[in-house]
Amino acid sequence: MRLSQMLFVTLREDPAEAEIPSHKLLVRAGYIRRIGSGIYAYLPLMWRVLQKVSQIVREEMNAAGAEECLLPQLQPSELWKESGRWETYTKAEGIMFSLIDRQERELGLGPTHEEVITTVAKDMIRSYRQLPVNLYQIQTKFRDEIRPRFGLMRGREFIMKDAYSFNEDEASLQKSYDAMDQAYRNIISRCGLAYRAVEADSGAIGGSASQEFMILAEAGEDEVLYTEDGNYAANVEKAVSLPKDVEKSPFTSYEKKETPDCNTIEKLCQFLQCSPSNIVKNVLYEAVYDNGKTVLVLVSIRGDQEVNEVKLTNELVKLAPQYQGNTLLALTIPDENAQKKWTTKPLPMGYISPSLEDDYIAAGEYIETKFLRIVDQTAVDLENFVTGADETNYHVIGGNWGKEFQLPQLVCDIRTAMVGDRAVHDTSQTLASARGIEVGHIFQLGTKYSQAMGATFTDENGEEQPIVMGCYGVGVSRLAQAAVEQSYDKDGIIWPVAIAPYHVIIIVPNINDKNQMEVAQNLYNELNKMGVETMLDDRDERAGVKFKDADLIGIPYRVVTGRSLKSGQVEVVTRKSKESQEIDLTNLVETLRNWVKNVKII
Repeated sequence: MRLSQMLFVTLREDPAEAEIPSHKLLVRAGYIRRIGSGIYAYLPLMWRVLQKVSQIVREEMNAAGAEECLLPQLQPSELWKESGRWETYTKAEGIMFSLIDRQERELGLGPTHEEVITTVAKDMIRSYRQLPVNLYQIQTKFRDEIRPRFGLMRGREFIMKDAYSFNEDEASLQKSYDAMDQAYRNIISRCGLAYRAVEADSGAIGGSASQEFMILAEAGEDEVLYTEDGNYAANVEKAVSLPKDVEKSPFTSYEKKETPDCNTIEKLCQFLQCSPSNIVKNVLYEAVYDNGKTVLVLVSIRGDQEVNEVKLTNELVKLAPQYQGNTLLALTIPDENAQKKWTTKPLPMGYISPSLEDDYIAAGEYIETKFLRIVDQTAVDLENFVTGADETNYHVIGGNWGKEFQLPQLVCDIRTAMVGDRAVHDTSQTLASARGIEVGHIFQLGTKYSQAMGATFTDENGEEQPIVMGCYGVGVSRLAQAAVEQSYDKDGIIWPVAIAPYHVIIIVPNINDKNQMEVAQNLYNELNKMGVETMLDDRDERAGVKFKDADLIGIPYRVVTGRSLKSGQVEVVTRKSKESQEIDLTNLVETLRNWVKNVKII
């Protein structure tokens, strides 16, 4: 493509709305333009990148035995109500765009397609002989993000590949899951990106197991905890570990003690001269279920640990039937205004004990009148611990479960794993941290959707069974931006060769020099003919402007038809290393073709 004929505009200043380097660079380099909050136009250069990513995805999915299809973006609410996710997606998470058509029917714009594809399977799959099946699509998804940010990273409209496998049993599902795991590794490696596959929380999608694929980058929204031996990696939302050992308690007898202005762990430790690991910290949450029921949750955890609210949410969702609900709409730490809605008297915040009396809760139709008490595993074995006395400015010391305090019945892991914790699989390994950008997520769904929606098949014994499912997503547009976030410098983008919009850019320093123009034109034609995708910068601009633009847009190889033409050579600059060399015109096309063809896959 000739730059003189392209819609090509670059910016010298960073756009005001951009926060991270990749967002700034994609706007400055003319790849995307903001149309509205979380809504972007993909301009010609970006569209070429997205097509290349999509083609790599398509090739790997096809090689893994999946079949491509296209599913509707408009989805009837009835399907989502059937699966039990309508309230979750329109109210709890609130990420689904919903609308009413002229016939007063509720519809949603697809943020994902489990319900639609399960309906297809329900209508078409009858026998075990039809299984396994894996269907995928590449299309636009819609999510009403609370805070759209980072350009294509967290937009309200984005391109995604989602696949869905249908199997007869868990063993068959595992084979499909493993095939997708390998396909995803191939996709990201072929795109030229460094990544880490990590254990992950399944969230609103659900299922028994899931794994995320993280592009390693400093600006990543997610924290990944891993061990150096390579045998463990997980999103911090999912990570498990062994905490540091408890220090021996300095207290030997039980007593109530005045602790003025000690409403934080740090202040309390300083006042009592004890370790945070000697303290049972009690955190109060307000949980609201989809039936409107409010449950007050009292979490007891070791003082040097933090509550992992994703893990806590998962535990509370499991308990939803106990409160006549299906899912959790909200989980918050109630402020004073929120407390006034259900308390009978002011709470001693900062001084609460595990045995806080239920009479703090006012009776109400939608209020559970007893605290739901949960204890994290880290606090279970503590002896002679410190905790609140349910009175402002007072704590108790030397407390024990089974004596002064009753151990809650619900014991579970709801702590946040931390850097430096010991690994569960090998206590000689400790957890380290990295930042990552999630670009792929695979799930073992099991029968969550098929049972809810009646998608069954007849097994070889003639008995009806629910179809066992898996789902697998790759953010195509997110992956493209993640590539920029992983590879850039002060001058601009550094695209991996495999997904760069063009492989080569030819720069003519002086378009009025007939020899420069003629050589450039011939190279342009020959390179494109040999499959080396080439741009020709034939604009009437200063050479310095052209060089800056070439660096900014990140084309892997730059060819300059300048002064070295006198000796039958051209200058070739590799964008990634900035290495410059003079190459004979007679060898140039073959050299560049080999460089592009033999690019190393990470």
